[in-house]
Formats: sequence, structure tokens, C-alpha cells
Amino acid sequence: MIKRATERPKDFVKPAHWSNAPAPKPEAAKPDADPDGLSPTRYGDWERNGIAVDF
Repeated sequence: MIKRATERPKDFVKPAHWSNAPAPKPEAAKPDADPDGLSPTRYGDWERNGIAVDF
């Protein structure tokens, strides 16, 4: 079994800009308003003037 490091070395000094605060929780994604009413993430491609444009 490989021994993993679970603690920092004893001579390690934490930089002043580090904090002990936990990482912020991610916010829920907000849907963007689509002026044409079609979402490329839902249909898989954009449609412009009757032509499907895939990126």
C-alpha cells in the first residue's frame, strides 16, 4: 500500500493570505433569456434563419 501524506511538514508556514474558512457553496445556475426561445443546450445546436449551426 502507498503511504499518503495526510499532514503538512512540520516546518510548513501557512501564507498570510490563506484562511481557514470553508469554500463557498456553489450557486444554482440561472437560465439565460434566449431571445429566439430555443436553447442550444436543449436542442443540441443553434438554428439561424432556418439553418442549423453546430459549434
